[in-house]
Amino acid sequence: MAQAEPNLDHDISWVLLPSYWAKIVVALISFLCFANSYDGDFVFDDSEAIINNKDLRAETPLGDLWHHDFWGSKLSSNTSHKSYRPLTVLTFRINYLFAGGFYPVGFHVINIILHCVISVLMVDVFSILLGGLQFTNKGRRLNLAPKTSLLAALLFAVHPVHTECVAGIVGRADLLCALFFLLSFLGYCKAFRENKEGHHFSVFWVLVSVLLGAVAMLCKEQGITILGLNAVFDAMVINKLNVLEFIQKLLRKDKLLENAGLLRKGLLFRITLLMSGGASILYIRWRIMGTGPPAFTEVDNPASFADSLFVRAINYNYYYSLNAWLLLCPWWLCFDWSMGCIPLIKSVSDWRIIALAALWFCLIGLICQALCSEDSHKRRILTLGLGFLIIPFLPASNLFFRVGFVVAERVIYLPSIGYCILFTYGFTLLSKQAKKKKILAVAVLGILLINVMRCALRSSQWRSEEQLFRSALSVCPLNAKVHYNVGKNLADKGNQSAAIKYYREAVRLNPKYVHAMNNLGNILKERNELQEAEELLSLAVQIQPDFAAAWMNLGIVQNSLRRFEEAEQSYWTAIKHRKKYPDCYYNLGRLYADLNRHIDALNAWRNATVLKPEHSLAWNNMIILLDNTGNLAQAEAVGREALELIPNDHSLMFSLANVLGKSQKYKESEALFLKAIKANPNAASYHGNLAVLYHRWGNLDLAKKHYEVSLKLDPMAPGTKENYNLLRRKLEQLQKKSGA
Repeated sequence: MAQAEPNLDHDISWVLLPSYWAKIVVALISFLCFANSYDGDFVFDDSEAIINNKDLRAETPLGDLWHHDFWGSKLSSNTSHKSYRPLTVLTFRINYLFAGGFYPVGFHVINIILHCVISVLMVDVFSILLGGLQFTNKGRRLNLAPKTSLLAALLFAVHPVHTECVAGIVGRADLLCALFFLLSFLGYCKAFRENKEGHHFSVFWVLVSVLLGAVAMLCKEQGITILGLNAVFDAMVINKLNVLEFIQKLLRKDKLLENAGLLRKGLLFRITLLMSGGASILYIRWRIMGTGPPAFTEVDNPASFADSLFVRAINYNYYYSLNAWLLLCPWWLCFDWSMGCIPLIKSVSDWRIIALAALWFCLIGLICQALCSEDSHKRRILTLGLGFLIIPFLPASNLFFRVGFVVAERVIYLPSIGYCILFTYGFTLLSKQAKKKKILAVAVLGILLINVMRCALRSSQWRSEEQLFRSALSVCPLNAKVHYNVGKNLADKGNQSAAIKYYREAVRLNPKYVHAMNNLGNILKERNELQEAEELLSLAVQIQPDFAAAWMNLGIVQNSLRRFEEAEQSYWTAIKHRKKYPDCYYNLGRLYADLNRHIDALNAWRNATVLKPEHSLAWNNMIILLDNTGNLAQAEAVGREALELIPNDHSLMFSLANVLGKSQKYKESEALFLKAIKANPNAASYHGNLAVLYHRWGNLDLAKKHYEVSLKLDPMAPGTKENYNLLRRKLEQLQKKSGA
């Protein structure tokens, strides 16, 4: 199809392997990098995207996936992030169904396999990008750069910046997007398999490429950019377009189309197909998502909220330089770069201006070479390298719309393809000039080995939230979210004292961090430090008036301080901002019970169970309140209703057993007590109340046995010792009577 071009492999000292062996090596090394993440936990965003995402559950209709965002929220909701990735969510759902629940191993294994498959495909992709597209007479594609394509694929496979996508389960979106992105590119290349002079092509494969681009976009938004890259590839490789010459002819108003042969080779027609397909895909996506932009806050992306256009432009460019640095030196990696991790540049006197100046110096130099070099081979490789580096990054660049992050390692999974092209081409140029080529090859092998070790280390950090969050403390010590997440992890493990320290630091770094205030207030409430807890929670709702959880927690604190009217008002404010809030109704019911407003309490708890039928505490409180007020028949009815919904809840069994015992339904009461004890054998009150039942029933020996078990489990159990002593005296009297 094309004339032979300079061979990049000629001047490098590198191993030459058959194609299938090269792919096996790439697959094994990519697997080695991330294999230790296979048994990791669900971490960070996995909780929201997977564990709390109702779209994964069998009871959710499959059709809902097409109307919900990545996190399971309705696209029409004001809180939706508008991240529309239904095919990715579908794979999570399949994972969940096959595993029979939320078991992370299966999710991790699929991610590792996907990265291995993508890395293997990269061998073919890089052979085209670096060596050109040529076919034999039988339509078999030739690999004209086997050495350099293997090196580039290895660089891609072992790049540490990919760890977030592979070891973090939500990175599945980037992996699936990349898979169909590459398949779209390879499909586009197949359109020219029967092409001998550049005149003929397969419309079918062009349309298949567009379809695969649409599938890539349904996995993640970046996927649509492959259509633009296919157009660049067509112009540079198929049509060998000289961009500078093209622009010059356009400016001189030459007969451009005739001279360049664009119509003859069908480039304009193919680009029209790509553009039409892309526009149709975007229109359909826009109709599904609606016109409302995603809702992000200033802490997510502070530069985008800056009033000054200069400040926004400078900081966006600084973010680009940080992304470039992560590709060049992926040593400082962090799960989250927001919340003060990267302070805003507000003046040209800030030394960090040097970074963006260096970025643009390099980019302009590369662009000039890509446009002006007399070497067509160099022009092609540099243009493709820059295209694959820049075009997939555009959706994350803040140029077209605000994004919800400052820097995100996951979004440079695809742009790293361009980096690998440029790195490999630079290596071939150095090898051409170097006298000791083997030393240069050893240096590159050293880089690969260091990256493998860095991937393994970073993967191990992604295995648990504790390791992941703590690893970020040294990278982003100014990031309030890092301290918040470390504190939350410690609090979940019961280490409240240490958690308080990190929550306080999070609030110090970001005085408007309402979630940190809420969690800190919660811990202080549990430690009975009510005054400070109230101050923090009051400040949180003042900063964010619609923060329902903080309003509820404020109500709990006010209730503890016996300021009942204020507590009731706080609870109702929480419910106003979150209509379906069963926990708040439960706490409201407790307030009404304390005030002896029994009807209101029962109504509040009933609302909680309607919103959340498995709300065991609300059911229990209803049973106990009805029992204590002498409404035994109603208490029994509520207890039976609750056990139908939550049949294995031993606390409900216990409460209903007490009611049945008072109603003299001893046999049924006994069965429930025994079932509750089987489920929770170390509950002293269960044994104690069963003993009381036997005592009333006249089964004194069994009563004695369970009193003794209860006292052994809890010697201070209220009332049990007195009942046991009464029973012993009765038994002694019976023995005396029988002896007489």
